[in-house]
Amino acid sequence: MAMSPYLAGLRAKVGSDLLMLPSVCGCVFDADGRLLVARHGDVDLWAAPGGGLDPGERPEEAVVRELREEIDVDVTVRGLIGVHSGPEFHAVYPNGHECMYMIAVYGCVIASGTPTPDGDEITDVRWVTEAELPELRMTPWSPRVLPEVFAWWRGQRP
Repeated sequence: MAMSPYLAGLRAKVGSDLLMLPSVCGCVFDADGRLLVARHGDVDLWAAPGGGLDPGERPEEAVVRELREEIDVDVTVRGLIGVHSGPEFHAVYPNGHECMYMIAVYGCVIASGTPTPDGDEITDVRWVTEAELPELRMTPWSPRVLPEVFAWWRGQRP
């Protein structure tokens, strides 16, 4: 589902004007310390998967739901890595909709399932090391957040 009914209702009222949106991001790691990234079809850029909160939803619930919807996995949330916003989190989509995100970034592991793109929001997935990140065309916020994500993961390992 590209746009939640809640967001569609807001857009019907404000058009493409700037919206501030609370969102979540699930940084999923495998046993080798690689991060799962997803190519977002609407902008053809790579980022960790995630999305917006629904009204009344807790952020931890939203990250589990978003990863199930977008890449068909169930995850266990290991912890909050950080909360981010700023100029890098501003997006203007091909349809003209403008958003500024505040993203709660969670560290996760797969509980069940094999990462599979939904073919709608997500067109591809891959596991990457920190050294491989510069090879990908990523969202503007990814270079700011992902070094912290990898540092957090290294701190989790025994």
